[in-house]
Amino acid sequence: MESSQVNDLVTVTGTGPSVDGIVFDTPSHTKVVVAVMDAQRGPVFRSVHPDALSERAQAGPHDQALRLLMRRTPAPTRGKTRGAGSAGQGRAGFTRSATHRSTGR
Repeated sequence: MESSQVNDLVTVTGTGPSVDGIVFDTPSHTKVVVAVMDAQRGPVFRSVHPDALSERAQAGPHDQALRLLMRRTPAPTRGKTRGAGSAGQGRAGFTRSATHRSTGR
């Protein structure tokens, strides 16, 4: 498959049997995160190489469970480097937490 987009219906081939999945994220050119159905664990995410994917046209029996997994998982974040401050965490406008307040003794 030349390029996969989010929510594409795919078949994951490679080691083991082929399984149907839905593309959740494409973090790089060599990695695609796909929601697949695991026999023991239920719907899970797997990271695979794009060459291990092939497009499928028909909806599979587990697609509804895979879509529910994707719906309850937060969207992947982009553009932040490690160590950078993130908006929405901690107190607004402050970079450090509050210090200990003494009792006045």
